[in-house]
Amino acid sequence: MRVVFLGSPPFATPILDRLLKKTPAHEVVGLVTPPDRPRGRGRAVVRSELAAAADEAGIPVIQPASTKTDEFTNALRALEPDVLVVASYGEILRTPVLEMCEHGALNVHGSLLPRWRGASPIQRAIAAGDEVTGVSIQRMVLALDAGDVILSKELPIGPEDTAADLFDRLAELGADAIVEALDAIAAGTATYTPQNPELVTLAPKLSKDDGQIDFERPADEIARHVRAMTTWPGARCTLEDGRDLVVLAARVAGDGHDEAPGTRLDRGSALVFAAAQGTAVEFTLVKPAGKGVMEGAAFLRGLRV
Repeated sequence: MRVVFLGSPPFATPILDRLLKKTPAHEVVGLVTPPDRPRGRGRAVVRSELAAAADEAGIPVIQPASTKTDEFTNALRALEPDVLVVASYGEILRTPVLEMCEHGALNVHGSLLPRWRGASPIQRAIAAGDEVTGVSIQRMVLALDAGDVILSKELPIGPEDTAADLFDRLAELGADAIVEALDAIAAGTATYTPQNPELVTLAPKLSKDDGQIDFERPADEIARHVRAMTTWPGARCTLEDGRDLVVLAARVAGDGHDEAPGTRLDRGSALVFAAAQGTAVEFTLVKPAGKGVMEGAAFLRGLRV
């Protein structure tokens, strides 16, 4: 089948790589990815890794400011795709695009749909304490992540996994899943299963404010929050002296205190704060404003000095 791939790095990168290395049964005939943007201190425009991979493979690259124009639709149609494959593109596609191809548009989504529809499924799964997540290949419709599911693949969430850890593993799993789905479609054996609306949960896009640590929550929830917010938008709190502190790793540090949530507790060399319900949370790895990453104990020594 002739495939046009729509995506943005880093989640889409291993998926495109797998499609490019797949047998000729699925030929990538075009890439759609957001425009290259300035990076670094010099703010020079740098070619994205997806676009660079397509350039190397000799595949046409389309980088529209918006997919909601007739110009984009016509450029896409000129590639004569049989199917669109979408992975972390970040823009809702119009009906003319979704209905352009014989086999429609397939989305590689980082959750076990219908759980965690939306832009932040990986972070929400960790924060909620889910023990398993995965990827779903679903046929796209106008409603967000609501299309029929062709297949899903599960992945356990480990007790120390951060969103960054899962992000990489789910991208690789998504690469396996989309190839399997395309094989099934080409063979005429694909099944399309409607999602159960009673099981839908939502994962709206995160903002920087979502990283703020709420000490009014129990310590285990705070520890999961830190894992979920790593690396974006980053878990953070404000210290008693007004300084911001980014927290990169945390763990439950027992219970039994009667201090107000957010109070720094005297636990020897450990950086520990009171949380809700008499629980306590230790920040084991932190990044103070304007400084590098350090262990919580080292940061605490600096505070005492």
